[in-house]
Amino acid sequence: QVRLVESGGGLVPPGGSLRLSCVFSGDIDSINAISWYRQAPGRQREVVAGIGHDGSTSYARSVQGRFTISRDNAENTVHLQMNSLKPEDTAVYYCKADSYIVATMRDVEYWGQGTQVTVSS
Repeated sequence: QVRLVESGGGLVPPGGSLRLSCVFSGDIDSINAISWYRQAPGRQREVVAGIGHDGSTSYARSVQGRFTISRDNAENTVHLQMNSLKPEDTAVYYCKADSYIVATMRDVEYWGQGTQVTVSS
């Protein structure tokens, strides 16, 4: 089992910044990658950014150049630095861990509870 707890959401004006954190615990050796997703009202959940076990990163085109994902292994935390925020970035942001369970030879996804980000003047 892997547990994920997000924090750092809030209300910010357009052009502002926020830093989200995702603290992970449990069977962390099984984690291959951690990603940030978001879901706006009435829309499907979409991937925002991801970071692999080797530190490789990827971003959705809509946030490229504005968001940065990073991993602090000492603190078991993945951060999402969000700059130049736009109203369309408003959503609930979720952290997801992709794990491989050797005993069952299965891939498993774990999700956090989400944190609300609202970009508005």
